[in-house]
Amino acid sequence: MHPAENKIQQLIDRIDFQSIEISSSQVELIQEISQYGLPALSSLAHILHKRQLELLINPIDGLIYDKLISDPNSDIQELAQTYFSKGIVPLISEKNIDYFELQQLLQRKDFLQANIVTQKKICELANLQNKDREWLYFTDIASLPILDLQTIDKLWRIHSLNRFGFSIQRQIWISVEYDWTSLLNKIQWIIDSNLCRYPNEFTWDLNAPRGHLPLFNQLRGPQALTFLLAHPAWN
Repeated sequence: MHPAENKIQQLIDRIDFQSIEISSSQVELIQEISQYGLPALSSLAHILHKRQLELLINPIDGLIYDKLISDPNSDIQELAQTYFSKGIVPLISEKNIDYFELQQLLQRKDFLQANIVTQKKICELANLQNKDREWLYFTDIASLPILDLQTIDKLWRIHSLNRFGFSIQRQIWISVEYDWTSLLNKIQWIIDSNLCRYPNEFTWDLNAPRGHLPLFNQLRGPQALTFLLAHPAWN
């Protein structure tokens, strides 16, 4: 094996594909690997494709995917398009709902528009199209299908370095012993005892606190979000 190829393989072997969390050392490792250019990125693309086929996608795969699609090399772009024309997260839906637009927005880190589309998709899941409202009551939550909620959540987690998603908010909710006010302070929906105003007082990038996004009925009290965070999709 060529010395450069050997070095690339050694670095790839250090990637912790099993971990859900992404450490700063893993971010630096992916950056170091990507500096080896086409051979290294091609290897990462093949690994990522294999993991996608085996339904093993984790947030670290999202970080690798971001490196691939942002690389200017036309060969890498062609490879990414060949392998990942519909992104890296399987868009599974019990109700045949299309999540491709949401995936594209999250892939581009357009979190504000992704939040809008997320709300629309959840309303669609709850069959609110023919009702005169665009928000959910807590009574709507039980009917939301598990697989669809998991797809939406995984899209948010994979494309945010595991910082955003309903399951992330649930983890924080549990860590504060299910206290609503503590949760909202922790994810900064409340600042200085004031509920943040939509959209300008929320943070729409990766500098936001963990669990800050997506928003969900934040202006209508805790009941619907409480039922969502207790949904069996997260068990």
